[in-house]
Amino acid sequence: MSDPIRRAERVRAAMPDGGLFAEKEWRVSPEPFLLTKSEVRQLEQLGPLFHRFQKTCDLLYRRSRGGSLPAWIARDLDRGKPADLLGAGLAHATLTETPRVIRPDLILTADGFSATELDSVPGGIGLTAWLGETYAALDSSHEIVGGADGMFAGFASIFGAGGADLLVSEESAGYRPEMQWLADRMPGDWRVADAETYGVTDREVYRFFELFDLPNLPASGALMAAAAEGRVKVTAPFKPWLEEKMWSALFWSHPLREVWKRELRESNWKRLRAMFPQSWIVDPAEVPHHAVIPGLGIGSFEELKGFSQKERELVLKLSGFNEQAWGSRSVTVGQDASQAEWGAAVDHAIHSYDRAPYVLQRFHAGKLVSHPWWNPATGRIETMEGRVRLCPYYFVSAKDDSVSLGGVLATICPADKKILHGMRDAILVPCRVE
Repeated sequence: MSDPIRRAERVRAAMPDGGLFAEKEWRVSPEPFLLTKSEVRQLEQLGPLFHRFQKTCDLLYRRSRGGSLPAWIARDLDRGKPADLLGAGLAHATLTETPRVIRPDLILTADGFSATELDSVPGGIGLTAWLGETYAALDSSHEIVGGADGMFAGFASIFGAGGADLLVSEESAGYRPEMQWLADRMPGDWRVADAETYGVTDREVYRFFELFDLPNLPASGALMAAAAEGRVKVTAPFKPWLEEKMWSALFWSHPLREVWKRELRESNWKRLRAMFPQSWIVDPAEVPHHAVIPGLGIGSFEELKGFSQKERELVLKLSGFNEQAWGSRSVTVGQDASQAEWGAAVDHAIHSYDRAPYVLQRFHAGKLVSHPWWNPATGRIETMEGRVRLCPYYFVSAKDDSVSLGGVLATICPADKKILHGMRDAILVPCRVE
């Protein structure tokens, strides 16, 4: 039996009873995904930059609400959201709070990283911790990014004390096994609790539920009030505007160009400009007859429906605050859709603007890579050609606001897939340094 087969079998044998995701599987590989030292350095440097970006997003929103920046910024971000939730996010006790877990989705392209979105309430924390620990034990010569315990230390750092309550909703129940595994392995007093019935205490809280789900969580009102009054610390904070994908479009907005440069510093602005795909909010407002939508050369989003397949290197997706806005449920890739399907998706996006805005984004294809996996049907190690989504997990310390990289999850999807996410025929592994 070859060493790669033994390693793959050891990975499968290390799987916790009941798994890490409810009713989800993936392809097991004997090897972590290899990153160059330069790529790892870049990932380490991106953590503080993404943290600064989120703080700037929060500042721009609050300034828009206060009148020192255009009102349309907050108006678009507020669409479809209840007033009490928006008010809670603006409470004095949490006014400058931003998420303490930051997980970007980075597509590994031929030119570097393309950041399709930033997730503030991400799944995969427990999974990535397990993968890092498991693969570090397979081969001591492999330097796993973040180390065997980087995810544990990073997650612990976002709280002020040695423990917290991890609130999981029914909507997020598929991720409960990984959060329970994480809580069981953390030193200190960590508890997984139901978001629907949680009773507020003085313990810190990790919010693992989406804000659109609040009407289904009877206990959430008391928790939101306690956070607004400063009686309990909750991360991610109740700030729905920070969980919108439209920030990539606002970042590309020409009227805000100088504001972003000033708040981020021009060098940081350039780094993010090279990484965030050009994006637009699908706004049906009429464009003056002498103008076009920048980067698209059209006078209205209606004209998108006439784009040829070659011109449709574009992605449509919900911005946020909607049950269809996560897990790629709302995503339409222009090149994969027929003309009729693309037209219907554009129409739906235009008509959804008032209650659930859509974002249009340039599509950047991932570069092709080859990676080994164990095929249980044949008992052999095979090679899959695919494209990679990297999910680095950054943790913002409650002590000093410093940012650490806990680990990096690589999702290697078959080469014919345009949407790169966890699926049955994808390989999920941690990353190691070259």
